[in-house]
Amino acid sequence: MATADTTDAAYEELLERYERISAINGASGVLGWDQQTMMPDDGTPARSAQLSALSGISHDLMTDDEFGDLLDQLEDDDLDPEQEAVVRELRFRYDRAVEVPEDLVQELTETSSEANQIWQNAKADDEFEQFAPTLETIRDLHVERAEHIDPDKNPYLVMHEGGERDIPIEKVEDIFGTLREELVPLIEEIKENGDDLPAPFAERGPYDADKQEELSRDALDLLNFDWDRGRLDVSPHPFTSGNQFDTRITTRFREDDFLGSLTASIHEFGHATYQLGLPQEEFGSPLGESRSAGVHESQSRFWENHVGRTREFWELFLPRVKEHFPELEDVSVDEAYAAVNRIYPENLIRVEADELTYHMHIILRYEIGRSFVEGDLNVDEIPQVWNEKMEEYLGVTPDTDTNGCLQDIHWTGGFAAFQGYTIGSVLAAQLDAAMRRDIDDVDEKIRNGEFEPMLSWMRENVHSHGQRYRADQLIEEATGEPLTAEYFVDYAKDKFTDLYGL
Repeated sequence: MATADTTDAAYEELLERYERISAINGASGVLGWDQQTMMPDDGTPARSAQLSALSGISHDLMTDDEFGDLLDQLEDDDLDPEQEAVVRELRFRYDRAVEVPEDLVQELTETSSEANQIWQNAKADDEFEQFAPTLETIRDLHVERAEHIDPDKNPYLVMHEGGERDIPIEKVEDIFGTLREELVPLIEEIKENGDDLPAPFAERGPYDADKQEELSRDALDLLNFDWDRGRLDVSPHPFTSGNQFDTRITTRFREDDFLGSLTASIHEFGHATYQLGLPQEEFGSPLGESRSAGVHESQSRFWENHVGRTREFWELFLPRVKEHFPELEDVSVDEAYAAVNRIYPENLIRVEADELTYHMHIILRYEIGRSFVEGDLNVDEIPQVWNEKMEEYLGVTPDTDTNGCLQDIHWTGGFAAFQGYTIGSVLAAQLDAAMRRDIDDVDEKIRNGEFEPMLSWMRENVHSHGQRYRADQLIEEATGEPLTAEYFVDYAKDKFTDLYGL
């Protein structure tokens, strides 16, 4: 039987080995951030080779026999809850990684890196045919990887479990079903009988990109973004990258729509709060890493929607908007609140979608991605199927592939991520309800710019745990009940029924 000393020594060695892996993965993350923000267009071949080499080193370290032996030893020892959580998380990663050949890992990394520039070029040229062969290769490599991990399981489910293993796909589809049932009739009711809301921002402009950036920085200042540990840059697709010491967020600008860049900045701020709120003393350990795609998305959707789209926020923030764009001087708070919450079923772009139609975009991507992975959809059929589903779910057909199946970068990195956006929105509403039970008059605090109590609540109930709990456990710990779509449906119905005078 192991003694406490031998257990502690084995645990410390395991952590030391994982800290090296974490550092290498972090370096890859910085290179990936640079590729999308700073790197010259022609730097892709070198960057792909660099990322491929780092992924190979990381894979070697993770699948080392001694790493597995340490896990075997510690699973038989008497561990405290935090040690058990670390061993559980590393066992899951080791068991998956050890089944995958290193050359496949490197090939997948290199291909995905090269795909970023190919996707950007195809989107700019509105030519899906440029991207299609690469997309098919990425799909085949991911399927091959999944088959190595579990040859007896549907490859798409293996992929899903890699990012959201604690929320079964059946639960995801149940949530999708609830949202179809509840949101589609609400959208139709708004279209047929809702009040005609003002759109003062869309009627003005253009909005200078430099002033938009200044406005985004003002919003991040107001929300208490930590500039000593974070930065804001521009990328073709907004994203967040980093850790509790260094978190980078990006946004993008359109001169006819400053709301898009502003809400994207607030959305990425939410992701950043999670990264920056992870325990600093656990850096390099699973206890210092975020939990899952859905939990991460709950943080961005909370700050974007449950804070940034409230009337109280616009009472506070509209004067700053007018400072940057004096042409909006006559816009009222009611008009601004309506503008930021209008539904746009005719909108083609997911990241610019309103709170209701957004989930139809997610469901569409989930269905297409899964069918493509499972071999029921050929790559050259994607543009047509995409357009057909857009017409079916939203009553609008994209006029270009740039505004259709080429709009998102995500398929360059995999095919089982989009459901996390809807899980995150549903969870954000559930967290908001729990928060409001614990904090008095959240709306008044937003009106007064007092965001620290909300951030502290998220720190205590979500961020500080790292990966100590599984996602389903974390949700129950934070809210007192399992994940449910009930709070989001109630929130959406109450908000939009009032907004549209139904």
